Amino acid sequence: MNKASRNLSEGAVTLATGLVLWLFTGDVDTPVVTLAKAGVVLMCVGGVLLATGLYQRVRGGRVRRVRGGRVRRGA
Repeated sequence: MNKASRNLSEGAVTLATGLVLWLFTGDVDTPVVTLAKAGVVLMCVGGVLLATGLYQRVRGGRVRRVRGGRVRRGA
């Protein structure tokens, strides 16, 4: 599994988990933080992961690093 696919799958799972927390735990009281707010944070993180995965998928492997830390563009 490459980096783009991993980011897409992790982002989807994180976003779905956050959505479930946000929708169904609004009346649950916890001592430190409400679960609904934690769900919103998880949805934001999942959205960033999804966007990163989509960007990596669209961009592909066009930029490669070669010896010496130089960046080589092209196929």
